[in-house]
Formats: sequence, structure tokens, C-alpha cells
Amino acid sequence: MPKLILMNPGHLENRVAILDNDRIDEFFIERGSEKTIVGNIYKARVDSIAPSLNAAFVDIGLPKKGFLYLSKVDKAMSFSGDDLEAIATSASTFKTEDLKVGQELIVQVVKEQFGTKGPRLTTNISLPGRYLVLLPFDHSVGISRRIDDEEERRRLRVLIDSLNFPKESGFVVRTVSVGVGKKQLVRDAKFLIRLWQTIYRQAQKRKAPALVHEEYDLLMRIVRDSFTEDIANLFVDSKREFYIIRRFVRIYSPDLLRKIIFYHGKELLFEKFKVEEKIETLYQRKVNLKSGGYIYIEPTEGLVAIDVNSGKYRGNISSAGPRAQEEMAFNVNMEAADEISRQLRLRDLGGLIVIDFIDMSKDSNRKALVVHFKDLLKTDRAKTEVIRISDFGILEMTRQRQRKSAEGLSFQACPYCLGKGKVKSTATVAIMCLRALSQALKERKKPKLLVSLNPQVVEFLNVQHIQTLKDLQSRFRTPIILNPSPHLHLEKIIIE
Repeated sequence: MPKLILMNPGHLENRVAILDNDRIDEFFIERGSEKTIVGNIYKARVDSIAPSLNAAFVDIGLPKKGFLYLSKVDKAMSFSGDDLEAIATSASTFKTEDLKVGQELIVQVVKEQFGTKGPRLTTNISLPGRYLVLLPFDHSVGISRRIDDEEERRRLRVLIDSLNFPKESGFVVRTVSVGVGKKQLVRDAKFLIRLWQTIYRQAQKRKAPALVHEEYDLLMRIVRDSFTEDIANLFVDSKREFYIIRRFVRIYSPDLLRKIIFYHGKELLFEKFKVEEKIETLYQRKVNLKSGGYIYIEPTEGLVAIDVNSGKYRGNISSAGPRAQEEMAFNVNMEAADEISRQLRLRDLGGLIVIDFIDMSKDSNRKALVVHFKDLLKTDRAKTEVIRISDFGILEMTRQRQRKSAEGLSFQACPYCLGKGKVKSTATVAIMCLRALSQALKERKKPKLLVSLNPQVVEFLNVQHIQTLKDLQSRFRTPIILNPSPHLHLEKIIIE
């Protein structure tokens, strides 16, 4: 099945699914109440400076102060009254003493706020277009490292060098520029330069803290970054958004207009392509592989642990000979690498990620697995870094996470298990109940005790511990009445 983009705009939230071979390759949700601020540009004020961290806390007008690593500062735009002055300083010389509390800067959000941490900021402003990224404070011109065809890199380099770009700004040629001609690049560059000039004027006029540029919403970002020639069709089920997308694409890639389709079928768009049912299983911890193996994904606060298991792959690996074990382990690991690279994008897993592949004795197989996994990660828009796999099959990697994931928007910690992912067993709760009853009978004299429990626990007590209940009643000469309450949580015990 061809690669498709499905867009489902709504009053409360926008959803986008990218399908590849009839399975979800990427999935995004954006709600108006929780719209991302990554990419937004602010005129900010330095609130405090932390020399020990070589960082500053910056007020951008949000409840949480932004965090600006000074080691990341390459160029800064400083304000004095109504005058705007660009101060170019290298990262090696820009230190905490170069900033003052109350100083105003232009900053851009590079990472969403998570938990108690405020948004991560940078003064290295970048404005992405369709084919280019404008770097207002950089004089260099670069080409995306994901363009690995040397001949194409040379062609683009010659093309860029022939263009009369402003000397005070730099550009990065994006991956989507492969095969693109001079006309499209010039048009993109002019659009970005005009956009920066508008932002520059807004920054001069407004008083800090203030938003001076807002990044595109989800739909426009996907069109800009993902709607390429390899997409067979883009379906959108809103007429209003259909025309907005067409106007946007007409500017950048008029050849893609024919691929944009307004969907108005009787079935809902996501149901038509069976996306809804796939979303329901999207974030299960256990992910089955076609071969019979499976991977288990367990995010924690500090890292993400991923375990690869052979499962039912052609029988049990442990019962096979050494050569067969090695071959099966390699095959399962290679298939797992494909799925893991997809799951990283789908769930937007970030930070330190530890993957426990099945042990392999051959160094050549371990190296082949790492090379294959790195190749798969080249399509990931987030920055990744992979460390070699150990003799025990452990691979460590890092992945940049910028925004709150679709899982983070769609789910909350379970109020029953409090985020543990497990609840106490019926047997455990029954024993807890008997212990609580014994204590209650010792502490208070009552004509009877009424115990409200989940029906499963009541049944377990009546079958497995009926004699213990009788002994308690006889010992304390107090009747015990078990009250099954279906609305009670399994672990809840109420003694009255």
C-alpha cells in the first residue's frame, strides 16, 4: 500500500496519521489548549543567572521561566531601549558575566516544558522553510547530513554558492531539497528573509516578555516537513483546511497539488483506513513481531528500557543448537530493530534509551545490527546517537524529544495503580483484609463489623479463608458481614 498522510482537523484537537504499507508510521495530536511552543520566538528578559550551571533563567511571559544554557549560545540579540543591536560572540567567550539581570534577548524554544522543568531556550534562531532553514545570526551555509549522495551534495553546494544570499545570514539546505532546482530555493529563501524581517520589526516594537513569532500549527508543520514526492496522497476531511493546505502547497510545491484530496465519504476518515483501531493498540507495552518474537517497552522517569524476546519464533531458541541459536537471535534482533525505530517515532520516546537485544556471540552480527539500526534512524527527524552494542546485547542510545507525545496527551497515570501498571492480587488484598479485621476487632468493641470489598475479594475470602473468618468471629464474639461492592477498587477495604 502506498504511503499516505491522513489529516483529521477538529474543533478540540487536530490529528495526523502517516501510513506506510497500511500501518501507522507516525501519529500526532495537537490540542488548542495544549498547543506546542517549540519553534516559537520570544522577546525575553533575563530573570536570574546561575553561574554554577553556566545558565540563565529567562522570562518569556509563561508561568515557568525558560532555561538558557550559555554554553549553547552562539549569537545573541540584545536590546537597549528601542535600539536593536546584534551582538555576535562565540560560544567559547559568551559567559555568565556577559549577561545581566533585566537584559532583553531574542530566544527560541527548542524543547517543551516537562514536569517541573521550564522550556529549553536558545539564542541560535532558526526559521525552517520548505527547502531551507534560515539562520539569521550565522554566516555559514550547510547541507543536511541526511543527504548522503555525494554527487547530489556537490550539485546543491554549487547551486547554493551561485545564489546571492544576504551575507549577514546563513542557510541549511534541508533533505527535501534533493533534486530541487534554483527557482524553488530562491523562492524559499526570499520568503524566509521577509519572515525574519517581520520578526525583527516586531521585536523592536514590543516590550519584553512578548511572543514575536508563533510556529505553524500541526497540520502546516506536517505539510511543510513531511509532504514530499514519496507520499501518494494527502487526505484531509475539512474543506476549510483543504483550501488552506492547497494555498500553502501552491507556493512551495505546486506539483504536489494533485495529491491533496478532500475526503467527504460516509465513513469517518480514520475509520475508513482503520486507523482508529490501530490507535487503540498503539501504546501497549508489549509489541508483537511477525516472526513470533516481541519487544517490551517500559518508560521510566530517567530512561526508557526496551527488551527484545524471541517469544514463539520457530520454537524456543534455548532448545536449538549454537549455530541455530545465533541465526535465530540475529533474525529476531534485526526485525526488532525495525519495529523499535518505528516505536521511537510513534511514541516520541526521548532521553537515554537502553535496548536489551538477544545475546549474539558473533561480533560481525553485532556490528551488522548496529549498522542496520543506525540506517533506520536516519529517517527520524529527532536527533539520535547510538553507542556500540555490548557483548551482552545491550545497546545504549539517546534521542531528542522536543514536544509532548501523543501518548502523553492521550493518557494519564492510572488512578487505581498510581502509575505502577499493576494492582495487588486478590489473594494479597484478602490477606490484608484479614489483618485489618484482626486489628479492628482488637481496638474496638462493636456488635458487628461490616466490611465492604470488591466482589472478587469477597468471593476469594468465602472460598479460601472461610475458616479464618469463622475463627475471628468466634474469638472476638463479633459477627463479620462481607459486603460485595462492585464500584470499589480491587485494593479498597472499608471496615465499619
